Amino acid sequence: MTYALLSVSNKEGIVDLASSLYNEYEYDLISSGGTAKVIKDAGIPVSKVSEYTGSPEILGGRVKTLHPKVHGGILAKRGDPNHDIDREANGIGLIDIVVVNLYPFQATVAKPDVTWEDAIENIDIGGPTMVRSAAKNHENVSILTNPEQYDIFIECLKDGTVDEMRPQLALEAFKHTAEYDKAISKWMGNYLNE
Repeated sequence: MTYALLSVSNKEGIVDLASSLYNEYEYDLISSGGTAKVIKDAGIPVSKVSEYTGSPEILGGRVKTLHPKVHGGILAKRGDPNHDIDREANGIGLIDIVVVNLYPFQATVAKPDVTWEDAIENIDIGGPTMVRSAAKNHENVSILTNPEQYDIFIECLKDGTVDEMRPQLALEAFKHTAEYDKAISKWMGNYLNE
């Protein structure tokens, strides 16, 4: 069984992508709370991450996707017998597609009345971790970080050129997390040095 994991802050285009992945390409969908609701409300079957992992969201939602069943499914090398043994022993399915865009940190800190606590709570942890895991294993996993990539990706699925697309998607993913961390460090530096 192969999965697509969708966990996005920007929901633009996510229903169409989820529909195509489920209906045309027969991926089982896993998703986080808000994204799962949007997909489910559109009539598309989806499992919440907590249902897939068997672990509840904890710490007020701070820990949702930081789980071996998520990262093992993303990071597993396909065809590696040792990875297969570990996956089978731990009930880990393969996650072939990861669709993640991060909490809107920049928009949060742009608000004139933003508090330190609000800014800190809008620092995404699980999202960048999934993005980096998928980008690292781009030989096997496609990572989408921007709704503008969705239609192109589906076209590549149709014509069988996804393998050629993955390195570029990985590069864009690493740029995405680097820019995110740069925005956080810039905000924190400005805040602490005021």
